[in-house]
Order: sequence, then structure tokens, then C-alpha cells
Amino acid sequence: MIYRSKAPLRLGLAGGGTDVSPYSDLYGGAILNATISLYAYASIEKLDRPEIILRAIDQDQDQRFEVLDALPLDGTLDLLKGVYNRINKDYGLDGKGLRLSTFVEAPAGSGLGTSSTLVVAVVGAFVEMLKLPMGEYEIAHYAYEIERKDLNLAGGKQDQYAATFGGVNYMEFFAGDKVVVNPLRIKQEYLFELQHNLLLYFTETSRESSKIIEQQAGNVVKKDMEAIEAMHQLKHQSQMMKEALLLGKLNEIGEILDFGFYQKRKMAQGISNDFIEDIYEEAKKAGATGGKISGAGGGGFMVFYCPGNTKYNVMESLNRFGGKYRSYQFVEHGLTTWTVV
Repeated sequence: MIYRSKAPLRLGLAGGGTDVSPYSDLYGGAILNATISLYAYASIEKLDRPEIILRAIDQDQDQRFEVLDALPLDGTLDLLKGVYNRINKDYGLDGKGLRLSTFVEAPAGSGLGTSSTLVVAVVGAFVEMLKLPMGEYEIAHYAYEIERKDLNLAGGKQDQYAATFGGVNYMEFFAGDKVVVNPLRIKQEYLFELQHNLLLYFTETSRESSKIIEQQAGNVVKKDMEAIEAMHQLKHQSQMMKEALLLGKLNEIGEILDFGFYQKRKMAQGISNDFIEDIYEEAKKAGATGGKISGAGGGGFMVFYCPGNTKYNVMESLNRFGGKYRSYQFVEHGLTTWTVV
């Protein structure tokens, strides 16, 4: 039998960065995000020999091991190993062999939550195989602990919950890793218009988000008031975005994104750079009313709000930067698992 799972990537629309400790522990964070039709996939096949095979198809990487209690963390496929090690420790895999294969429909470090979504997908495949009684909050928190505590990777909390729950959500973050996911009931025509007007643009660059996030967290610890105030404003931005979407004030979306782009640059160095600034200004000249860097910043995907039919002008004007556009749809379903007999 084959045990499969898929989990959607996400667009962070407002509040990005306020889910990162220690800010969320001290002040409480809030983020609005939406999952899209780009996915991380995981498949597990049991083997009749004592061998562990890990394969990341999109990265063309694979490793083989004898069955061990814990696979060595050496910088290659560590996300997969981290999940295997934690599952084996907590639930036991009976010393049997397996093949774990994964595929992600966006590059690592691109700002759509790829790493955390991959961890959720792999956890989901093990949950399906072992028939573990874990609900959405439990799976998301489990994935968060593996990534942040077991593997010591810096980052926030939103991605694991977005990938697990799916849909458009207003998320609140508190001390003690407490997270509350509030699904938003947005009229379908508002979502269609939002999807039509939001242009997803890949800058053809990627970055290591953990370094930016570590600096962001450090600014909170050392009480950098400019950075902290920027995070306060981004939390407020998430509330502004929630109201605009629920009430259909779509003409305000671009300005809300623009407000957030201005604030986000104050949180840490490296979030923006001259290349990103040039792209952003060119998009606004061509008709976009606002936009954002997806994820921690520094590269990856950018999102622009293009009212009317201005996205076609924006696409043409950005051609000189050498990036690519990705088509997508908003999706309601989060982590999905199934068994192939």
C-alpha cells in the first residue's frame, strides 16, 4: 500500500512576521493568509527489507539508510529526517523499512511557506499510515515543534496552520505557542475578484529565511522600538485586511498591502533590497496599487494588487526583470491524506 498526502502553500496577505517569537509571546500576533493551488506532496511505501529511502523529487536528492532509531541530520533532506525521527520516537515504526518521497510545486526559499508545508505533508502521510488520532491543531503544532524545536530552524507559526487548515484564515498567536485559527466566510465574488487582481510574481531568486527571521527576533529581544512598532502596525494591517475582505472593500486592498510593505522593511535588514524596490516601483507605475514580498523577504515571490485589468500592463512592464508569473486559485481544503491499495 501507498500512503499519500498533499498540503497547500499559502499567500500571506497581512500581518506577516507577527507570528514569530518573541514578538507573538510578548504582544500577541495576528496574520491573514489564504491557501492556493500549489502543493507539497508526500508518499510513503512500506518495504520488505530494513532500509529507509528518502527522496525529494523536485530537488533531485535521495539518501538511503539502514533502519535506525534516528537518521543523521547532516544538512541533506533534514526536514524529512526530522519528521521520521520524531514519529519513530513518539509512535515507533517497528524497525521496518520504508520509502518516503516528496515533491513541492514551488522552490525552497520562495516565500510561500514551502518548508513548513512540506513538513505538514510528511507528518500527514505518517498520520495516514499509522492511523494516528491527530486533529488539525495537533498536526499543525506537531509540525511546528519538529521544525522549530527538533531541527532548530528559525521561523514563525502561520505556515503549519495554513497548510493544515486550508482556506482564508485570520490567525492569532499568543504566548505558550497558543494559536487560534479563525476561518473567514468571504463572499465568493469577493474571492474571485481578489484572485483576478492579485498577481503572483516569482523574482527567480530565493533566500534563506531563517537568517532574516533571526535578526527580526533579535530586534525584539534588544527592544529596537522602530522594529517593534513596525510589527504593531503589521498586526493592525491584518485587521484592516480582514475588514476589507469581509465587507468587500476590495478597492482598499492595494493601499493596505502598500502600507504593510512600508512597515515590513523596518523589521530587519535584508527584507528588501534594490532589486525588489525596483520591481515594486515599476509595478506601481504600471497600475498596481500596492504589493508585498511573500514570506520573510529578501527574494522569492512578490504579490501585487492590480485593480481593473491593470495586471496585464504590470506583467508587461515587469518582463525586463526576468521573473515569472504563476497562475493559481484559492483553495479551501488544507492537508488531505489517502491510502492507495
